[in-house]
Amino acid sequence: MRLVLGTNNSKKRRELALLLEPLGFELLTLADFPQALAVTEDGNSFAENAALKATRQALNLQEWVVGEDSGLLVDALGGRPGIYSARYAGENANDDANNRKLLDELKDVPTEARTAHYVCHITVADPEGNIRADSEARCSGRIGWQRVGDAGFGYDPLFIIPEYRQTFAQLGDAVKSILSHRARASRRLIPQLKQLAHAHALSHESE
Repeated sequence: MRLVLGTNNSKKRRELALLLEPLGFELLTLADFPQALAVTEDGNSFAENAALKATRQALNLQEWVVGEDSGLLVDALGGRPGIYSARYAGENANDDANNRKLLDELKDVPTEARTAHYVCHITVADPEGNIRADSEARCSGRIGWQRVGDAGFGYDPLFIIPEYRQTFAQLGDAVKSILSHRARASRRLIPQLKQLAHAHALSHESE
């Protein structure tokens, strides 16, 4: 059974591929499809955006598509940046600009109040655009005072995992593949994907 990772973010694609490849799926990306859509993320939640990415792209490509949406919620900021994490500092913002804005907004917030969590929602749609699997997970941490580490992406250089006293950007792929919001959401999705793959195999055997 083949799945299309419906994201243009190369680093997200890499993380998802590392998590899903061991299950034996044939993985493709939007880069394999010149006709791929640029899906507008105009939902009001991570779940809505993930569903939009999965269903619209699946209908367009006539493929099974994995749609993912994730972001950072900071308690002291009332849950911001949330679904606007990737464009917190503006529509064309990069990681550096987003991190600088976050540090600026938290400059007067003491360490104990800098709690935050990452959220990831993953949706799988079939070639007819029907949602066939869904999962969501979070990872809790704290926002540091300065960027530390050069692995990861997004807010990883600021996101400290308390039990390790290091940022995701310091801990790298090995720890992220266990603790991250994306890893946890992927693990919750795996039983559903296995059922879908089994049903898919049976339907092909009966053809």
